[in-house]
Amino acid sequence: MIEVESLTKRYGSATVVDDLNFSVKPGIVTGFLGPNGAGKSTTMRMIVGLDRASAGTATIDGQRYEEYAKPLHKVGTLLDAKWVHPNRTAANHLKWLAAANGIPARRVDEVLDLVGLSDVAGKKAGNFSLGMGQRLGLAVALLGDPEVLILDEPVNGLDPEGIRWVRDFVRHLASEGRTVMISSHLLSEMALTADHLIVIGRGRLVADTSTHDFIKNASTATTVVRTDHLEEMKNALTEQAVRFTESTDDDGRAILVMEDTEPDEVGGIAYTYGLLLRELSERRASLEDAFMSMTGHAVDYHANLGGDLGDVPDAAARLGQPADTPTTEGEK
Repeated sequence: MIEVESLTKRYGSATVVDDLNFSVKPGIVTGFLGPNGAGKSTTMRMIVGLDRASAGTATIDGQRYEEYAKPLHKVGTLLDAKWVHPNRTAANHLKWLAAANGIPARRVDEVLDLVGLSDVAGKKAGNFSLGMGQRLGLAVALLGDPEVLILDEPVNGLDPEGIRWVRDFVRHLASEGRTVMISSHLLSEMALTADHLIVIGRGRLVADTSTHDFIKNASTATTVVRTDHLEEMKNALTEQAVRFTESTDDDGRAILVMEDTEPDEVGGIAYTYGLLLRELSERRASLEDAFMSMTGHAVDYHANLGGDLGDVPDAAARLGQPADTPTTEGEK
């Protein structure tokens, strides 16, 4: 389990992460969402010791990341897929990390096969496409067969087959009891992948709830009716004091739309008046609609980063990621 308590990060006068509190539990996929500049990447980097918190703590199963002697056995991360020497082959990059973390060399071939890079294992990473680089980053994350996975934009640059593979794979890992934390700007994909959502805006917690409840609570449900007896249905709804609007569906057919009215109620009215319905459905906003509703106030925020970051533990080689540098949060 990942536990974040009062986590805060300041760069000079700018507060990028502001008193965050949340837990990421094992056995489910937890999505980590927020607009550009919300502090997602900085939070993830603090969890694994690449950025030092100004206040608060982040622990993984009760310990700070840097307290693990061989962290790749505990935590797999994908925070910057481009962090690899361009002249080093995919296999040699993984072998170097495996040797530094006491991981058997045979694991390199296993993870290359898992992510679909076996055929290019001997090619230089500098010649990889964006999608291939993402797959190599995923291989790094999986190298130690970790109990915890922290993945920042893992489907960036992947084709539809690769995106679906990541979705199915992380859900499989969670089903094994692992802790999975994943961020993505592809909200439609996150709706299919994440069981639980942690949403932040301007560095502060906006929501910590199931994906279903987040969409339900942030949007209004509407009931849609299509019938060959449109005028009779309108009269019936009016007599029962049910407010509706007329519209058309994607095929240009006339429909009636009712907000805050359950389909059961509308179906009951149609039955009472003897009206045959061609369609009776409930529609809710997408995760994207709910996300914009909950975080729209924060989309124009951009952190002004600067100041001395201080010393950071030498976690780079142990983690397989670059050490703390002033980054523009707006890029994530």
